[in-house]
Amino acid sequence: MSGSVRALAAAVLAVAGLSGVSGCASPEAPREPRTGTVLTVTRVSPVDAKLSWHGRAPGAAGRIVEFATELRGPWTILTYAPLGQTTYRHPDLIPETHFYYRVRPYYGPASRPVDVTLPKGSFTKAEQREAHTWAPPRTIRRAGVRTSPARRPAATPTELRAKIMHANGIRFTWTDHAEGERGYLLEDRPRGGGSFRPVAVLDPDINSFGLITLPNEKRASYRVRPVTYGERSNIARLTTGERPAGRG
Repeated sequence: MSGSVRALAAAVLAVAGLSGVSGCASPEAPREPRTGTVLTVTRVSPVDAKLSWHGRAPGAAGRIVEFATELRGPWTILTYAPLGQTTYRHPDLIPETHFYYRVRPYYGPASRPVDVTLPKGSFTKAEQREAHTWAPPRTIRRAGVRTSPARRPAATPTELRAKIMHANGIRFTWTDHAEGERGYLLEDRPRGGGSFRPVAVLDPDINSFGLITLPNEKRASYRVRPVTYGERSNIARLTTGERPAGRG
């Protein structure tokens, strides 16, 4: 996984909004042992789904919610939900199509946060025209930005640094100590906000990434977290109806 949570959400909406596409799946999902999370899905309108789950996930940082239109995937992540969240609404689905859902916990220790205050100013046209070669996620092996040779599972990232690139751009670097992680999350907590939330999803072994901020992220705390996934829930299935009149 790479790219930002914002880009991920846009891709999900594009998939859900395609017309004339139908799922092809077996009428019965295979029976599976229920794990720590039990998931149900209900249709709250012909093309809107509501997911609900319950169960314990000791030590988890949160849960990921995934969907597919084929029983065996491919699966797309809809959201990284805080551990206390137990519902999710998936709106504006493709009509008359099978949808499959599953939930699973994710684990991993977060780095120490860094506080960032960006200068005032909007994202200018001149900045938009820049190449932003510092922004793409990458693995850098050189002095000051490195991958630790002493790597181990579930190891906390260290030396997280935030360099202000312009009034709406931050480059983050850190030392990666983890081994076997499924990826990295960049999380933020806007100043005066509540809990941390993921703002970018990165591939394993990444230790450099540039974020173009939203207005409420100009004064915020940031941290990074390597993630591994736990056991998934049962697979819950829903079939959408006809698109309601007036919803194009």
